[in-house]
Amino acid sequence: MRFYVFNRRSIENKFFWMALALLFFMVGMMFGGGAETVAQNQPVYQGSSRHKEIALTVNVFWGEEYIPQMLDILKQNNVKATFFLGGTWVKKYPELASRIAAEGHEIGSHGYSHPHPDQLSKFENLREIQKSEDIIYQATGIRPRLFAPPYGERGPSVLAAADEASYTTVLWSVDTIDWQLPQPQTIVQRVVERVHNGAIVLMHPTAPTVKALPEIIKQLKKDGYQLVNVSRIMEGLEAIDSSVTGKKTVI
Repeated sequence: MRFYVFNRRSIENKFFWMALALLFFMVGMMFGGGAETVAQNQPVYQGSSRHKEIALTVNVFWGEEYIPQMLDILKQNNVKATFFLGGTWVKKYPELASRIAAEGHEIGSHGYSHPHPDQLSKFENLREIQKSEDIIYQATGIRPRLFAPPYGERGPSVLAAADEASYTTVLWSVDTIDWQLPQPQTIVQRVVERVHNGAIVLMHPTAPTVKALPEIIKQLKKDGYQLVNVSRIMEGLEAIDSSVTGKKTVI
């Protein structure tokens, strides 16, 4: 039979150092200035909150008559936005898609035919993404790496398909709900009253959006925000293997 003799002071020292290590770990997590995180394979709702930057995004599947006006306004104000283009839209209006890219705006994918992605299999979602990518590339010379799923749907088959295609799924943290065609001032208020560092603002090419856009840009700049594309505000986000706990309203 073996007997073990424990030194009380030795045990106390071990507990002391274990507690101290745990304390340093907790402090480091809270105040260590580590990178912000986004769950691997999960949607990005916003960018880094460490900088006063905002990304204006435009989901495009209709409203081609308003795109030139939006581009003119963005150019006049020296602002670059992120345009998520639908494949069939690009097929109909390749010149507009080419102009968006030529003027320095970031190009993302809005899928090919605008179905409800959550009702599709992973294979069907993958096909939607790949078909859109090929058409966008033919029109712009750019292969997008950002994907805004139609209707903001982000079920397992959607996210798995985007990940397999090497895309980052992007949603939003500020929704203008401009597809309901509210008054322009309502759109302005929805943006300026809800923005935050790293916000992703969702818009569509509509008549009231065109009227609201100059005032939105004016107010955001007045409040000290820099308007950048989605990739820029995503810088500093670090992917981890965990789930996203934040919930966002999907329109």
